[in-house]
Amino acid sequence: MTHTQQRTWFMGGGLATAVSFAALLLAAPAQAQDDDCPNRGQLDTAYCDADGDLVADPPSDPSESVNPDTLVFAYTPVEDPAIYEDIWEPFIDHLEEVTGKTVQFFAVQSNSAEVEAMRSGRLHIAGFSTGPTPFAVNLAGAVPFAIMGSEDGRFGYTLQVYTRNDSGIDEMPDLAGKRVAHTSPTSNSGNQAPRALFPDLGVVPDEDYEVIYSGSHDQSMLGVAAGDYDAAPVASEVVERMADRGLYDPEEVKIVWESQPFPTTSYTYAHNLDPELVDSIKEAFFSFDFQGTALGEEFEGVSQFVPITYEEDWAVIRQIQEANGVEYTPQGLASE
Repeated sequence: MTHTQQRTWFMGGGLATAVSFAALLLAAPAQAQDDDCPNRGQLDTAYCDADGDLVADPPSDPSESVNPDTLVFAYTPVEDPAIYEDIWEPFIDHLEEVTGKTVQFFAVQSNSAEVEAMRSGRLHIAGFSTGPTPFAVNLAGAVPFAIMGSEDGRFGYTLQVYTRNDSGIDEMPDLAGKRVAHTSPTSNSGNQAPRALFPDLGVVPDEDYEVIYSGSHDQSMLGVAAGDYDAAPVASEVVERMADRGLYDPEEVKIVWESQPFPTTSYTYAHNLDPELVDSIKEAFFSFDFQGTALGEEFEGVSQFVPITYEEDWAVIRQIQEANGVEYTPQGLASE
């Protein structure tokens, strides 16, 4: 079976099976670990955090570690997954070479489906968007370890509020009475950060303007450009890539407000993977050369994967979500 055939299988019947099985897991509380777990924090009862670093510990029993012949890799939901499957091809080839494993690309349709797939054990390595990362950590045992960065190790993106040039919107209070596209409830820049930050800027989502969930940053930006929405909070890195692909005309839109930088997509592995396999996965990420690849062309300004920790680098995101009353529970994710 070729790589393309394998990935087609997983995106077809295999995906449906994985998501439906995971949905059953989310419908009921996960089986609790032994009562002697000294610390769990906000983690689901399926996991333990004895060392207090806010992510799930590896299994205490080595026999419970997982070392599959085929690794499944997913990237955060995007407007056209087929394009991104091709873009990730050079990295997947590199990951196969370093780990000695076959790697399948998993084209996820939603943040919930991606979290559910890792929780179910069908997804081993994944890039989770900024906002959904804490759900993946607490509900699925995801362990963030890398992020795309520049040559000097810097990383991040900003929340930008876009509108059309002819909208009559020039500052944040002008959003009052308008139709504003948020992406999805779990999205940081597309929903959580606006709800936490916009009130201090003179406008309260759902009170001062109508919130319409578009489903993705791509859809929000396309809707603004087409006049379907009056404005939209979006991630700078997404709209920059869309402009590079000619998906909208930058001359027709403008930025009303921009935030300080947030972390971008976190790259994670499932907490129960074999430690030696984890080491080889990290080696593959940190040794990958972006230069001259489709991945490097897509993510302009990125030259390497940079090491990160969830505890430190997602602190501002957890703060924003706490301000919004977010709870990292299966029921919370299902309601999102």
